[in-house]
Amino acid sequence: MSSIRRIEPGPRMSAGVVHGNTVYLAGQVGNPGDDVAAQTQTVLDTIDRLLAEAGTDKSRILSAQIWLADMANFGTMNTVWDAWVDKANPPARATGESKLATPAHLVEIIVVAALA
Repeated sequence: MSSIRRIEPGPRMSAGVVHGNTVYLAGQVGNPGDDVAAQTQTVLDTIDRLLAEAGTDKSRILSAQIWLADMANFGTMNTVWDAWVDKANPPARATGESKLATPAHLVEIIVVAALA
């Protein structure tokens, strides 16, 4: 039987869950009111922190789902993503447009990673 470890559990959800050799992060959002570049950077910084807490890093990301409130922000988000992503180990990725938690949230990113 494999163990489950929860990262930053709260009353409604955990920021991440480690099950077996896989880390599942909840959707991460940036600071409402920031522009899409700043929100994307905040999200990626949070992902780095949560992956480190789980015992892994961005080079082990298997897949990423990126949700934008407006696909017009795709290029700006990609500029920040491209500077951050491990170029030797890019994950499978999907990007789509969706209404997010509030109109002030412009980007949300969900990742699944392997443990180091």
